[in-house]
Amino acid sequence: MKNIGVIGAGSWGTALALTLSGKGHQVKIWDLDETHLLELGKNRENVRYLPGIPFPSNLRIAKTLQEALKDADVVLFSAPAQHFRSALDNAEPYLRSDMILVNVAKGIEQKTLLRMSEIAFEKLPDARYVTLSGPSHAEEVGRNLPTTVAVASKDLKLAEEVQDIFITDRFRVYTTEDVVGVELGGALKNIIALGAGISDGMGFGDNAKAALMTRGLAEIKRLGVKLGADPATFAGLTGVGDLIVTCTSMHSRNRRCGIMIGEGMDPKEATKKVGMVVEGMFTTEAAYDLAKREQVEMPITEQLYNVINGTTAAKDTVDLLMGREKKHEQD
Repeated sequence: MKNIGVIGAGSWGTALALTLSGKGHQVKIWDLDETHLLELGKNRENVRYLPGIPFPSNLRIAKTLQEALKDADVVLFSAPAQHFRSALDNAEPYLRSDMILVNVAKGIEQKTLLRMSEIAFEKLPDARYVTLSGPSHAEEVGRNLPTTVAVASKDLKLAEEVQDIFITDRFRVYTTEDVVGVELGGALKNIIALGAGISDGMGFGDNAKAALMTRGLAEIKRLGVKLGADPATFAGLTGVGDLIVTCTSMHSRNRRCGIMIGEGMDPKEATKKVGMVVEGMFTTEAAYDLAKREQVEMPITEQLYNVINGTTAAKDTVDLLMGREKKHEQD
């Protein structure tokens, strides 16, 4: 059994902390929000994000980041993607070279356009770094419902070590060395989920959503391959698997946000109403810039970028996408 420190006590960080502690690991969880930490300690459950699931005795609340990481074998980063850099900065004084760093944020950093692993290796070139991703709503993982994910690392043996740490009879873990593909699949599917939500909010039906998901996957793969990903990754758990669950479930913040936009709500107001971080709102802007830099055509991403920034009304994106120049499907 391992000592594991979890940074970020949102729904996903809490769900994974419950999974790990349920396996017998000694888990300490910490969050930047001191009020939230006090609530966790008092209630012994995450009433705010995962109500009704009590914490076992081996899941403890750390009062400080230093306490959370003291003697840790594994550090699990569950901060939002746009805050991963600052979370890593805060943790760095307490990190040891032998620690395994597992990151579960799905996104691309705005302005720098870096993936999470690129940020980690920029700061810690020799880090034992692993990405965990896949179709995995926290609401279901926290309740021990069957879930399957993948862990990715340049070092396959390290990925296999993390696989052994996380895998249970209800949380199945696969391994891969395609860090680029796993990170891009997890990040970019949130954009398409926004679009799927907008389509649902406008009442366009299943045909339209299926088209958005399929053509969305095509542009995710197009950018991924340009950046060095294995195209087969996008047919797996962290590609089409994550895309399906995020575009079809009401657990998905991105889909819920999109539905409200499709119903006519201002994008900023819709984001506030969700009440949690909507990663797709940030990733859309980063992916738009990344696609321009790499000269990769991503029409769905481009139209959603325009909707988010108020330059195109959601109702007009349908005509713009449906009226594009005729093409061969595999182009």
